[in-house]
Amino acid sequence: MGALLNLLPLFIVLVLFNVSTSDYLPANFVFGDSLVDAGNNNYLVSFSKANYVPNGIDFGRPTGRFTNGRTIVDIIGQELGMDLTPPYLAPTTVGPVILKGVNYASGGGGILNFTGQIFGGRLNFDAQIDNFANTRQDIIASIGVPAALNLLNRSLFSVSIGSNDFINNYLTPSFSFSERESESPQSFVAKMISKFRLQLTRLFNLGARKVVVANVGPIGCIPSQRDSNIGAGDSCVSFPNQLAQLYNSQLKDLITELNSNLEGSAFAYADVYQILDDMLKNYVALGFVNPTSACCRVAGRYGGLVPCGPTSKVCWDRSTYVFWDPYHPTDAANVIVAENLLEGGSNYIWPRNIRGLLQT
Repeated sequence: MGALLNLLPLFIVLVLFNVSTSDYLPANFVFGDSLVDAGNNNYLVSFSKANYVPNGIDFGRPTGRFTNGRTIVDIIGQELGMDLTPPYLAPTTVGPVILKGVNYASGGGGILNFTGQIFGGRLNFDAQIDNFANTRQDIIASIGVPAALNLLNRSLFSVSIGSNDFINNYLTPSFSFSERESESPQSFVAKMISKFRLQLTRLFNLGARKVVVANVGPIGCIPSQRDSNIGAGDSCVSFPNQLAQLYNSQLKDLITELNSNLEGSAFAYADVYQILDDMLKNYVALGFVNPTSACCRVAGRYGGLVPCGPTSKVCWDRSTYVFWDPYHPTDAANVIVAENLLEGGSNYIWPRNIRGLLQT
């Protein structure tokens, strides 16, 4: 009997490992900003929060997601048969649940550590990787080094970050006017890319192999930028989009470089900019009615001047709007982005889509 009791802990670990690797793999590890935050900012002292109505109106309740329903990574995970990935800071994200993946994303977070300072508490990419390193140690403690490395090797990693480095850093006059005066867009983007190279390499060194890296979308088309730059009229604001395109071209080169230099890596460049740009140009064919304004709105021609909150007016049919609030897409728009990342051709995700990536 004593020998059997001594073997019981090992048996429990083997059962957990078998269930978590064979039935639930690939696990889903998520990094990024408010586009994919699943509730981490609920546990921070921050002005960047979404754990209140009407956020989550089509999810069933507010969860800290900055949209009416699901994020892009929620939808991708569901399509792959995964559970919703829990936020790292939630007290329940412990034990066997971490073997299925963890969400480290944080509203207001960026590549650069200064980004999002206006919000107070937020987790920038360096801090998110620090938290993943802690999860990695917990996984190793649970199932051992060989099994942990195998788990990570087969898992899906996604990184959706960079928008705030422009919106809430370079393009925020009250916080960065002097920096913009002394630093050209080319210099600022080069600084982002240099930092991102180090961060993605560190993520690889911690065991990430199949990594989807999203570029920066057409930020000049979001309601907040439209209302802040009324001179653009009904068009998207050109300068923020030019910044995004400058960054995106260098990001694609970085992905090529990492795939060449990091043996065993499989990075994929997700062209969210192109997906959303095509969506805005072809919105009628895709079933949308309003491609410019926020569904959840308080003030501004496009509803872009005040964040979504309890006093906001909410559109009746969220499925006909591209934008939920001044900054973020609706669940309906997220579905289209997710479908193109899962199944799309090389014009949307390169060198292979997510289903192809998981087969490598």
